[in-house]
Amino acid sequence: MKFPFFMVVMVLALCSQTANAQYSAQNDAMYLATIKAVANYKINDEETLQQVESLRQNKMFNAKLQRMLNKLSNKRSKDTTNQKVLDILEKAGKDIYNLLD
Repeated sequence: MKFPFFMVVMVLALCSQTANAQYSAQNDAMYLATIKAVANYKINDEETLQQVESLRQNKMFNAKLQRMLNKLSNKRSKDTTNQKVLDILEKAGKDIYNLLD
């Protein structure tokens, strides 16, 4: 009689952890989407648009930016640099989300 009850408790605990992980992943995605939307919005700000357009034409900047992006990966297993970048983006997105909410 104890075994089925234990199994039910274990299944409920596992489902709860899965739901928490899904909720956390969904929040992380929400924060990344927030930072992307705000960055796109601010890039088109009249105060920064001219400088951004200048950077888009700057071949040295674009080459350096491409070298930097080549160090990143969107594969499932991320190295420490990828994870640090992702953590920074998620934290910044969370801060911006909370500020604007």
